[in-house]
Amino acid sequence: MEALLLSRWQFAITTTYHFLFVPITLGLSIFVALLETCYVRTKRPAWKETCRKLVRFFGTIFLINFSMGVVTGIVQEFHFGMNWSEYSRFMGDIFGAPLALEALTAFFLESTFLGIWVFGWDKLSEKLHCACIWLVAIGSNISAFWILVANSFMQHPVGYAIENGRAVMTDFSALLTNHYVLGEYSHALFAGISTGGFIVLAISAWKVLHDEASRHAFTQTLKAGAIYMAIGLLGVMGSGHMHTQYLAEANPMKLSSMEALWETEDPAPFAIMADINMEKNRNDCELAVPGVFSFMLYNKPEGAVKGINALQKEYQAKYGPGDYRPDVPALFWSFRIMVAAGGFMLMLAFAIALLAKMDRVMAFPLLLKSLPFLLPLPFLANSAGWFIAEAGRQPWIVVGLQKTADAVSPNLTAGSVWLTMIGFTALYLLLAIAALYIALRHIRTASIPAEGRDS
Repeated sequence: MEALLLSRWQFAITTTYHFLFVPITLGLSIFVALLETCYVRTKRPAWKETCRKLVRFFGTIFLINFSMGVVTGIVQEFHFGMNWSEYSRFMGDIFGAPLALEALTAFFLESTFLGIWVFGWDKLSEKLHCACIWLVAIGSNISAFWILVANSFMQHPVGYAIENGRAVMTDFSALLTNHYVLGEYSHALFAGISTGGFIVLAISAWKVLHDEASRHAFTQTLKAGAIYMAIGLLGVMGSGHMHTQYLAEANPMKLSSMEALWETEDPAPFAIMADINMEKNRNDCELAVPGVFSFMLYNKPEGAVKGINALQKEYQAKYGPGDYRPDVPALFWSFRIMVAAGGFMLMLAFAIALLAKMDRVMAFPLLLKSLPFLLPLPFLANSAGWFIAEAGRQPWIVVGLQKTADAVSPNLTAGSVWLTMIGFTALYLLLAIAALYIALRHIRTASIPAEGRDS
């Protein structure tokens, strides 16, 4: 059990590190591509040169982030062989296909054209150079798609058969059309756009306040970042609502745990806060709004929602004795942290977009000063969301097919896991500090004087 627990911690730490950089890659790559498209299409000479400098400015930040994402992502794949060999043996026929396609169709695409984009300035035509960064953005998002195809199977298995104690693929198209993929991918894409927008917003706010020569240029990206982030947040909320409704069918235990709904109710309330008692299978007290949970699922203030206790009995009858509940308090509060952070970010985006449109941003310096300090918000929301996705399917590593306790490598020792976990965690921390230092130095020193006021 100690090796199992440590392996779970090790993979969780690695995933958390990696997922700090993934949303930035997804969202910032599209923003840089849009910015370079503006550079290519604009007919105003003064703004064209400023826009070119902005592309290179934010492109450098994207490059720093991309390198960290690659480093942290590669180590994750080693875990499947070192820590989770029983999972690899059981699931390799299915899980390996999306991972291989991710490398062949996405990683090679984005890395190749990113190199051409970096070294192709003044060597390629403007349109061809712009096409390169769009291919990078497309490749980054295709990469996320394949990873989430694999993850969606773990959440909701489809297109498989069990042969000789292993899961084998019988229908590849079923993996691609798994409804779970649509929910996970759309949510991840819009979360990336939200995160990329907040990065642009926070950096632009700092430059507007501290770099007078660059103020005009970064006032434009401040407004663009606010609009971009608002679009992402609205998409996150829409896709999240859609996926939540699908969870009622695909994983009702995760759904009811997110709301700490112990008993089946019709209509089901939405708990704003609750004192959750896992030992007694109930909430000792809660503050709830009647009917709202049912409304979230059925778009009307009525409809039965199965409770955790009823689902636990169903799963025991189906899968045998055991505790099939995830960590209900952790899921409950993670969901509320994610929603609260997203709602606050949306208000910020609307407020800054409105002030920028009215040319009143400089009248609220305290708001601008606060933005860099609020930068952890999207990362907090992303990490909480990813925790809900992964912890919500416990005790399963593949829902209904293999438990996490059965997936760990059989001869793994606690000492070996401790050694690699401490080593990789320390190395990742040093790399993150180095990347942050390089990024901050670039932000402080790079200046973009306005070439004119025709923008």
